[in-house]
Amino acid sequence: MEWQPDEQGLQQVLQLLKDSQSPDTATQRAVQEKLEQLNQFPDFNNYLIFVLTSLKSEDEPTRSLSGLILKNNVKAHYQNFPPLVADFIKRECLNNIGDPSPLIRATIGILITTIASKGELQTWPELLPQLCNLLNSEDYNTCEGSFGALQKICEDSSELLDSDALNRPLNIMIPKFLQFFKHCSPKIRSHAIACVNQFISSRAQALMDHIDTFIESLFALAGDEDCEVRKNVCRALVMLLEVRIDRLIPHMHSIIQYMLQRTQDPDENVSLEACEFWLTLAEQPVCKEALSGHLVQLIPILVNGMKYSEIDIILLKGDVEEEDDTVPDSEQDIKPRFHKSRTVTLQHEGGEGEEGEDHDDDDDDDDTLSDWNLRKCSAAALDVLANVFRDELLPHLLPLLKGLLFHPDWVVKESGILVLGAIAEGCMQGMVPYLPELMPHLIQCLCDKKALVRSIACWTLSRYAHWVVSQPPDSHLKPLMTELLKRILDGNKRVQEAACSAFATLEEEACTELVPYLSFILDTLVFAFGKYQHKNLLILYDAIGTLADSVGHHLNQPEYIEKLMPPLIAKWNELKDEDKDLFPLLECLSSVATALQSGFLPYCEPVYQRCVTLVQKTLAQAMVSTYLCIYNYISLPPQMYSQQPDQYEAPDKDFMIVALDLLSGLAEGLGGHVDQLVSRSNIMTLLFQCMQDTMPEVRQSSFALLGDLTKACFPHVKPCIAEFMPILGTNLNPEFISVCNNATWAIGEICMQMGVEMQPYVSLVLNQLVEIINRPNTPKTLLENTAITIGRLGYVCPQEVAPMLQQFIRPWCTSLRNIRDNEEKDSAFRGICMMIGVNPGGVVQDFIFFCDAVASWVSPKDDLRDMFYKILHGFKDQVGEENWQQFSEQFPPQLKERLSACYGV
Repeated sequence: MEWQPDEQGLQQVLQLLKDSQSPDTATQRAVQEKLEQLNQFPDFNNYLIFVLTSLKSEDEPTRSLSGLILKNNVKAHYQNFPPLVADFIKRECLNNIGDPSPLIRATIGILITTIASKGELQTWPELLPQLCNLLNSEDYNTCEGSFGALQKICEDSSELLDSDALNRPLNIMIPKFLQFFKHCSPKIRSHAIACVNQFISSRAQALMDHIDTFIESLFALAGDEDCEVRKNVCRALVMLLEVRIDRLIPHMHSIIQYMLQRTQDPDENVSLEACEFWLTLAEQPVCKEALSGHLVQLIPILVNGMKYSEIDIILLKGDVEEEDDTVPDSEQDIKPRFHKSRTVTLQHEGGEGEEGEDHDDDDDDDDTLSDWNLRKCSAAALDVLANVFRDELLPHLLPLLKGLLFHPDWVVKESGILVLGAIAEGCMQGMVPYLPELMPHLIQCLCDKKALVRSIACWTLSRYAHWVVSQPPDSHLKPLMTELLKRILDGNKRVQEAACSAFATLEEEACTELVPYLSFILDTLVFAFGKYQHKNLLILYDAIGTLADSVGHHLNQPEYIEKLMPPLIAKWNELKDEDKDLFPLLECLSSVATALQSGFLPYCEPVYQRCVTLVQKTLAQAMVSTYLCIYNYISLPPQMYSQQPDQYEAPDKDFMIVALDLLSGLAEGLGGHVDQLVSRSNIMTLLFQCMQDTMPEVRQSSFALLGDLTKACFPHVKPCIAEFMPILGTNLNPEFISVCNNATWAIGEICMQMGVEMQPYVSLVLNQLVEIINRPNTPKTLLENTAITIGRLGYVCPQEVAPMLQQFIRPWCTSLRNIRDNEEKDSAFRGICMMIGVNPGGVVQDFIFFCDAVASWVSPKDDLRDMFYKILHGFKDQVGEENWQQFSEQFPPQLKERLSACYGV
């Protein structure tokens, strides 16, 4: 007997569906409770499918809602449905997939997919054959409904469809779909392409076997009048570019012509898909060759796409209107922030270690429209193409730019400024002759009456900051800084944000060039503290931290400290321990403490205490949550546990990581003054726990702090060394680059303090260090830190390390030739010299590398120079004049001159 609803039950369900459409929250809550009660009765789900598929007298929204509630039940409880109920639902779905209503067909399609994704594709063998069969139906609704369901299944279960688990149904499905590319209904053509598109990126074999037919069928649809079809054709070609460019190259000219048209499509969804083509093509090696002849058409199209559309301007209403800085931010506008843990790097010739350079402030020129749109895609495409074609792009761009930058319509002018920013990286060389004229104009745009023009001018100017700083300060730096600081206090929040970010970029480029203006800069930044709403306050912390990093100890002047510290400390006291806003403030204070050094002393006690408390709290929470999970897992029946794992949430370890990094900043900035703070706290016990944390970022920050405390107050670290060294040894694992890097650096600092007492620990670390320095593709920073630490180990324990000299001398020399003279390099080279003294044979084969490393010193200390002199002359005397002449013939001329001038060999 087929199941039939009971009339009273049916009325009850219909009433529930009506109530659930009520806007009243109390009614909504009652509906939720009622739903939970009804879910205790398995055949409640029969009523839901009955309303969806059979109760044609009801209105469509109510029937569809019934299906969506059923979908949620399938998601949550499908494994508890009795077989009869599950079978009834499946049958009803397949029998009604051709419902006359598009809304009901779509709802049934979603329901089928949800059942399929519950692992049911294997146990519902008739589903795919039946849906494929229904595609042949004469009835349009049945064909469209089946395709809709198939498209959703292809999206949700694409891997499974191409697997042996199901006997590879794709082998039948792909040829079937391809037949429908010619169907008379645009909706069905669109479904067919969308289904096949799901299998391009994964290179499904069934599709690769029909790749030529697929591409030909796409070309046949090039002129389709339906925008959804055009969009799916464009999407297919973009994906094929990444996966099967070999098949597209013979047709590249006509594909490019097609994409040029589609990038100007009146439908923005189509033009956006087409615009992705240029972004993807730019990453392919054939890009330059394929596009050279088309730039003259492409560049104006991309530039035109960079204008705000009318819809953008409506959406950005608040930003087009001027003053909004008194309106509080809504919390969902504020992106989550992620702290980047501290990595110890070395100073290189002409600048910082290379790891400190990654800033993600590029290209995000309009944050509030964070939806990807044609404007953003066009700008990104122009940016990548500028990096491919460099200055060859300019003849196509410059004539356009002139018209845009001075245009009376602000929307056009704004797009011109965006173009100028987008090409900054790729076309910098070619732009240099025009910059002296353009800079004053751009700086003037910072005062434009339209907020969107002011904010884009901030971003574009930041992209040219490097050039500005390379000119005499009075010509551009001073006027730019003056105007940017005014914009930091703009009445529009979007402009404030853009100006603050741009100023942070300028600070990084200008560094100590900013020292003469510090008083003026600090007045502005401190004034902004009182003016900014929540979101921009977080960006302001970043600008202050970057300023401290850029000017360093120049900030340590009583007048500057009096301006800067009171507002920072006031914010610090306002925030609770669990407030995420502590992250950016802690990061900022860490930079400030490092820069102020002893100037931070009056503020250090409460800051230090709070950091220790944050670490302690987080560790305690982690222990509790682990204990609760284990305890509950043991005492709960398993099915209960699987329903409530999230009740025992792990603590947010970012609080601990940021606190450890600020403690590092304090130790680095205060040096010996940190001693009394450490002696009055349990930081060493906490550090011992943090160094063994399961989360790599926690260990990374712990080792940085250990190294800084070793330098600042070793007597407190020394009693723990026996416990700490084995942990450091096990973390010399290059799988976690930054953890390994910081552990290596900390070992080197400990060596310098322990001296000969390091002897018992050499065997714990030496083999791993030698292995790391010989690994291919090890990042430069890790190689350098490893070389320094091996040198320092050899300096304090030469007898233990020297026997392995031959295994590391060559990579050791090549790693350290590029870093500038400093204390770390000094101690490492002393170690190498002492090891050569113990094991001179270990260096013979690679002596030319040693000579090159010695020549990299600009001015070694006198006693180190003597060590080099003795080793070089000792080697020369040992091999004899004639052999030395032959040996030194291999030297590059520069090396030969250098050794001759400095060491007389």
